[in-house]
Amino acid sequence: MKVALRTLLERSVKKMGKGMNPVVKASALEMVERAYNEGITVQISAGYRSMEEQANLYGQGRVYSYNGMNYSNLAKPIVTNAKPGQSYHNYGLAIDFFIVSDDGRRAIWKVDSKWQRVSAIGKALGFKWGGDWSSFKDYPHLEMTGGLSYKQLQAGKKPQLTPKLEKMAMPNTSKGDNLIISIQETLNGRYETNIEDDGFYGPDTRTALIIGLQTELNKQFNKKLDVDGKWGPKTKNATVIIKKGASCNITWILQAALYMKGFDPGLLDGVFGEKTETALFKYQKASKIPADRLAGKVTWNELFA
Repeated sequence: MKVALRTLLERSVKKMGKGMNPVVKASALEMVERAYNEGITVQISAGYRSMEEQANLYGQGRVYSYNGMNYSNLAKPIVTNAKPGQSYHNYGLAIDFFIVSDDGRRAIWKVDSKWQRVSAIGKALGFKWGGDWSSFKDYPHLEMTGGLSYKQLQAGKKPQLTPKLEKMAMPNTSKGDNLIISIQETLNGRYETNIEDDGFYGPDTRTALIIGLQTELNKQFNKKLDVDGKWGPKTKNATVIIKKGASCNITWILQAALYMKGFDPGLLDGVFGEKTETALFKYQKASKIPADRLAGKVTWNELFA
């Protein structure tokens, strides 16, 4: 089965991290989508990199200290000549990518016609490609610098980037799903989870949904769980059966989780109706768990484990 576009986008969002320039992030996700529409499965492997992370990379194969900390690791080979502040990754202006097998399970690093095509899509969106460099070719690398040097960025200057997208998907310039944004906003407002409303189902949103479930189990069923967003045996065993006719916030969490998995429960209203039951049944069959149309322990575990 071919990997879903949403899966590639979610993985890419997670790998890019939270420090990305919004135009670079949106353009990277647009590249993934355009490539997918041409039959090429591609994923972003890296995005924002902190100064400490850069120091750790630079310290591989060298004796190196940064801000009073030792980052030396002579046991590993040298992988970069960029010190902290000398990589556009440090400013959220660069990404790395790789080709993925059609089923999404295997990374393919061969620089072939597909790789060349993805780089061309990236360049059409405003990126510069490391494969075009003369001195050192960095084939996975794409960057969008706005013409600024490292020194200018270090001095605090911000690039003025213009997106070359057919449309920006949402006001925060992250290309994501508007309904997922609504779910994320509800989680932030209802459970004070403070996650990014970027429109993608990543680990932070999963954690927030678990926090919501733990909160409601404590409130409605006096379960006395630690509200930590972690899916462990205590939370799993505390789950309750939700079935057609149920109207509560736990039903809303079920609807949100089903939607995140690609199964449309209809209106996210906290009411377990016909469409929610159908979405649940389809999800259970696709997941090869008992398709009993009931959201019980097995289903909750499949959704969150």
